[in-house]
Amino acid sequence: MRSGWVLILLALSAGAWAIEPGERLAPWTLLDQHERAYSLDDQVRVLLVARSMAGAKLVQAALAERPKDYLERRHGVFVADISRMPGLVSRLFALPAMRDYPYRVMLDRDARIAPRYMATEEGVMGLFLRDGVLRERRLLGSAAEVTQALESDAQAVAR
Repeated sequence: MRSGWVLILLALSAGAWAIEPGERLAPWTLLDQHERAYSLDDQVRVLLVARSMAGAKLVQAALAERPKDYLERRHGVFVADISRMPGLVSRLFALPAMRDYPYRVMLDRDARIAPRYMATEEGVMGLFLRDGVLRERRLLGSAAEVTQALESDAQAVAR
């Protein structure tokens, strides 16, 4: 029974971390697949968060045929929660494959960032920001939805 209370407390504390529209995102710094540091700033317009391989594959499919700076030009950032990936698999297979991607992947190795944004195991959580403040959060369930989110937000900025 004691472990049940621990799980309830963990769930409640995780919910307390969740950010709501109108709130400012807390700053963070993560390393990308090339071991380069990236810090979240107020210029980010679209934050894509994947907590599973399936979600990461949606982002990969959406960005695979795009120019190398496609995500950055749209002020987008991609965070992949790789905390459940075994270290050996990460070092020998996943990271070498990610280094070939034409975009940066911010690696949440300890699941300290992705849970803040209520990202689920399915799809990709899209967070739409203005000046560091969350405007909208939307679950993106396909590569087409990821692309559409990046394109529509870029058009909104241009207006």
